[in-house]
Amino acid sequence: MNLSKLVTSSLVVAAVAATPIAALAADAVHSTVGVGGYDLVSYQTGKKPLPGNGNHLTVHDGVTYLFASEGNEATFAADPKRYLPAYGGWCAFGVSVGKKFVGDPNVWEVVDGRLYLNLDNSIKTMWLEDVPGNIAKAEKNWPKIRNSDPATL
Repeated sequence: MNLSKLVTSSLVVAAVAATPIAALAADAVHSTVGVGGYDLVSYQTGKKPLPGNGNHLTVHDGVTYLFASEGNEATFAADPKRYLPAYGGWCAFGVSVGKKFVGDPNVWEVVDGRLYLNLDNSIKTMWLEDVPGNIAKAEKNWPKIRNSDPATL
């Protein structure tokens, strides 16, 4: 093998080796699974949320949402805003006090057709003490903290 073929081969191997790393990094940004993989539509149509699966999924604003059925996937696609969790899925009580805590998909409440998640059941108990007041505070805080790193709040 001559030197130019060796150099060309080496460059091709280096480019191929580097591409998957870059591709994986870019894909990781867009492969965040929302609401712990639970079916958003099921929160509003059933007695409890159902886990979604990889056969029925939709990517919305860079977040992948899983659904339990093709029908629920289509329902979400027709009106995503109706089913998306308040505050991007962050804990509703946390947002009401100006913080961003991870919302647990098993600690939830639908209020006036909107899904609210909370950190845990003890936090949810505090949130339930004044749902309208806590929602009003969260609505006021959310625009200020929406794009903030949780660690800085």
